[in-house]
Amino acid sequence: MKRIFIIVAILTLCAASMFGGTPQSKHVVLVVEENHSFDAVITRGGMPYLKSLAERYTLLTNYYGNHHPSIGNYFMMTTGQTISTNDGYNGTVPYDNLISQLVTANKTWKAYGDSLPEQGYIGGNERPYVKKHFPIAYFENVRNDPAQRKNLVPAEQFIADLRTQGLPDFSMLIPNLDHDAHDGSLKEADDWLRRYIEPLLANPDFQKDGILIVTFDESVKSDPDHGGGHITTVVIGPLAKEHFADATFYQHESLFATLEQILGLPRLKLVENVAAIENAFK
Repeated sequence: MKRIFIIVAILTLCAASMFGGTPQSKHVVLVVEENHSFDAVITRGGMPYLKSLAERYTLLTNYYGNHHPSIGNYFMMTTGQTISTNDGYNGTVPYDNLISQLVTANKTWKAYGDSLPEQGYIGGNERPYVKKHFPIAYFENVRNDPAQRKNLVPAEQFIADLRTQGLPDFSMLIPNLDHDAHDGSLKEADDWLRRYIEPLLANPDFQKDGILIVTFDESVKSDPDHGGGHITTVVIGPLAKEHFADATFYQHESLFATLEQILGLPRLKLVENVAAIENAFK
């Protein structure tokens, strides 16, 4: 019996070594910026703070958006499918998604919207807040459940939750049009990012096992490569490799698959065979 146990243990360790895998985290944060190329952000240094994080942690150098315009990218990174490429989409999303998976697994989440009119808001645009950049507001499992709707909150709540050690398992932090480089400048986006991310990186809970992913939805419209163009994506935190550049080809479905894995969720069938961003982690 002892010999069988030893053999099983060895096989288990070999399997883990063979298949690798992403770590799991209780503090996963996703931030999405807008409509700028990898070259503008990193090569030409348009966002110095974000570039400093890319140099310290893991930069994905071969990451591309899926679509022009925005909305299909946001749906891809939260549902594993495009849903719509119409930024004026007025429908809802009845399919399984990251939030339905989190709820089923009894894990916590919040979507923090910059300039979100009020907690639980699922209405239309109230600029500089726009719904097309806030995909969870389309999900029927959130819209139809008052308890889940309460997890749609203004961005200021993110700082408050950091102060009270109240970050959920998954946070989606979305800047408004003035702060995501859509209407404002890259400098304004970088300054907003620093204001929210410096306290996050200093947070004791995040320092234990936190994973922050900062990405862009798409590149400039003149860059159609792979659908949405070459964009910046950075993986940050104590579980991310330091001073590392990953040249593996990724798109937003890989981000979705990665979120599932680091949150300890099962893969949806849509992304069963999609490569997760495993190289970014220690």
